[in-house]
Amino acid sequence: MKKSILFTISVLSFLNASAQTSLPADSGTFFLHKFAQQIGKETYVVHKYKDAIQYNIDFKFVDRGSPVPLKAELKVNPVNDPLELTIKGSTSRFSKVDDKITIRGGEATIRVNDSSYTQKVSPPSFTVAGYSPGTVQQVLLQYWKKQHEPATIRTLPFGSVQIKKEGTDELSFNGKSVSFDRFTISGLVWGNELIWADNKGNLICLITNDAEGDKLEAMRTEYEALLPQLISKAAVYGMELFTKATGQSTATDETIAITGGTLYDVVTGTSIPDAVILISKGVIVRTGKAGSLTIPAGVKVIDAKGKTILPGLWDMHSHFEQAEWGPVYLAAGVTTVRDCGNEFEYINAIKNAIDSDKGIGPNILKAGIIDGKGQKALGIIQADTKEEAIKAVDRYKENGFVQIKIYSSVKPEIVKIICDEAHRLGLTVTGHIPNGMTLQQGVDSGMNMVNHIQYVYSIMKRNADKSVDFNDPQSIAVIDFIKQHHVVIDATVGVYELAFRNLKDDITLLEPAFYNLPMPLQALFKNMGEEPEQANKFKPLFASLKQAVKKLYDAGVPIVAGTDMGFPGYSLDRELELYVEAGLTPAQAIKTATIIPAAVMKMDKQTGSVEAGKQADLVIIDGDPVKNIRDIRNVSVVIKGGRIYDPVKLHQMVGFAK
Repeated sequence: MKKSILFTISVLSFLNASAQTSLPADSGTFFLHKFAQQIGKETYVVHKYKDAIQYNIDFKFVDRGSPVPLKAELKVNPVNDPLELTIKGSTSRFSKVDDKITIRGGEATIRVNDSSYTQKVSPPSFTVAGYSPGTVQQVLLQYWKKQHEPATIRTLPFGSVQIKKEGTDELSFNGKSVSFDRFTISGLVWGNELIWADNKGNLICLITNDAEGDKLEAMRTEYEALLPQLISKAAVYGMELFTKATGQSTATDETIAITGGTLYDVVTGTSIPDAVILISKGVIVRTGKAGSLTIPAGVKVIDAKGKTILPGLWDMHSHFEQAEWGPVYLAAGVTTVRDCGNEFEYINAIKNAIDSDKGIGPNILKAGIIDGKGQKALGIIQADTKEEAIKAVDRYKENGFVQIKIYSSVKPEIVKIICDEAHRLGLTVTGHIPNGMTLQQGVDSGMNMVNHIQYVYSIMKRNADKSVDFNDPQSIAVIDFIKQHHVVIDATVGVYELAFRNLKDDITLLEPAFYNLPMPLQALFKNMGEEPEQANKFKPLFASLKQAVKKLYDAGVPIVAGTDMGFPGYSLDRELELYVEAGLTPAQAIKTATIIPAAVMKMDKQTGSVEAGKQADLVIIDGDPVKNIRDIRNVSVVIKGGRIYDPVKLHQMVGFAK
């Protein structure tokens, strides 16, 4: 990833020469964005020969200070049949690609890293190695049209894609109306990419996800001003793709009776066997033991015999990067998420779609991200002055955000200004501890909550092996400070487990459902981790991160379960399992994903437990997670706001095996 990318001398000479002159008319440049912030660009130069068209592509962005460079050379014949693709470089801060595919006489010679092989190939087939560069997707789209729009195109070195024309959008641009065709491409990343192209098949905008799961946009430079409109449209269109699954839900005004299961009360820690729960118009009407209340005639009855009934689960560290997260969260029993920083237009459109029944997904609590300026800044909402800070907080409040998230580049003196304005408006503040500050300083400046256990670990007394001495007065003082200041900790332990895992270990030890994931997600996660020697060095550190959760919980510090993405949906299950490994009981772990987050978000009067008068957000589990936390994975039925969902169908909608 840090090495330069070397091509042949002739290609380098060509690129250097092209940099000194204007690009040919059929060449182009895209600006690359993350969190709507322009972080790099992709330029392609077209070179035409008698029997081939060659695209030389230079792709590079800088993500939070880390360069992500990629170069590629694509050759096709005059009718867009693929001849050769060479691609080498980085596709995210944590992933690399080094592929070459050559097609001659119906046979492909394929090299992926150090592995080489040949295979027969027949149309429709195309050479493409993931989401980047966008130019390759442009030519793929043109090839699809030349091939009379086949339902599936085989992709080399592996996989396949499905392309569909979804419609045409009329947009206002520079006082005029412009028209672009809209397409979805599935198979290169998890879920659907959205592409807008002109009538010649030239890519105008690509909205996709990079190789670490973050949303990324490529926008043809001359149409850069259209990006906010297209980001908002991408959210709406992405959600609409799932509303077609009309068999997923039941009308919220229908009366539902759940019978026969064991209802677990997360508030009192007691269980009601053979329980009955009555739901009407999206609200829990009554709960009790069978025989203690009458089930009205003609209601919909859900038999939960042998199962456990819990409140809907919360993920307190979500990044709702694409529409597919909606169904997958619900499939895992997650009915509420706190989105910890997103593109302003995107998350507003996503939440609006779900709340207006035009999309499928959990309840979303929006935390608006604010960063400082600088090379490592994230997003376009940045504040380095008092005026900028107040304006940013006010904008979030006006648009229905319930919290502010501070990011790593905010200046220490600006943190207090953000917190003061947020508190004045009735918002709480969470986030990273900015560079140059300690957790104590962040809390003294007004932060109510902290994302990531690393910020607790970093101020404790550490041993030579990077473990924490929890008996040292320094470590004891840290826990006491957090307790006394009523700080909420969103630990995200699973993120560190994934980052520190031994690459030689079976990944199903972390995620037993790993092979249910769509292939692009399997490829994404398979290479996350460390080589054995380095992974072993991280073991004492990771053990201390888990132990810190136990120490904090025992001290009375509110711990809320959050995942920061990870394995979609399943990652919350893993977070709770890690809390139990740390020493929490399964019942305590379940509270971190139900009543505790509801309480810290001041919503425990409406949700967070299964009680009369509260929102009908429930999950029915096949098994007893109060005794065996791994049973939390066995979701049988999900009810959100009185609407019933089948987790198997939800998973199938977004490409999971089940």
